[in-house]
Amino acid sequence: MFKFVTAILVSLLLSLSVNAQLGAQPSASKPATTKAPVFRANKEQVSQAQRTLKIPESGKIDTATRVAIMQFQSGNSLRATGTLNRATLEKMGIQLTEAQRKIPVSASSLPKAPNERAARGPVFRANKDQITAAQRMMKQRGMFNGTETGKLDDETRAALKGYQERNGLKVTGTLNAATLQKMGIGLTDKQRENTSGGSQ
Repeated sequence: MFKFVTAILVSLLLSLSVNAQLGAQPSASKPATTKAPVFRANKEQVSQAQRTLKIPESGKIDTATRVAIMQFQSGNSLRATGTLNRATLEKMGIQLTEAQRKIPVSASSLPKAPNERAARGPVFRANKDQITAAQRMMKQRGMFNGTETGKLDDETRAALKGYQERNGLKVTGTLNAATLQKMGIGLTDKQRENTSGGSQ
């Protein structure tokens, strides 16, 4: 009887020991995941950028500030993201903090290479009248300061990004079907045929 009880106790102890080791394994084998640091401009840098862009200083990145940043980026060989990333601050001559200097320039803030665009189906293109109508509408709302040329220049694209962001559309900077429809500008018959979701 004593041997039997001892055997049970030994097997229980062994079982507990194995379970403890197995329980410890996942946490031991799981590598520590560290997220890449996110670059963020501070309030003083935002105010300095607003001063550079000659817009009201609030220290906050509101819609008007994003549009102005996009226009600056478009004219300075940067990708028009509307964010105060490292490349944009450096281009404006705004000093970085020690922590910000440790974060490398993001590839997403630099322009795409010409061959980076993937081949797609039919490309949606707005015509001159539609672009002029969009420029006129955005001008009336104080979102566009350029001239109504009927061309998708950098200033128009930057204004479109601001409009799209404000209206819950995909921010592309292009005058796609969804944006035209939101603006109340009609599509041509050919555009309706080529549109599949209006995402271009």
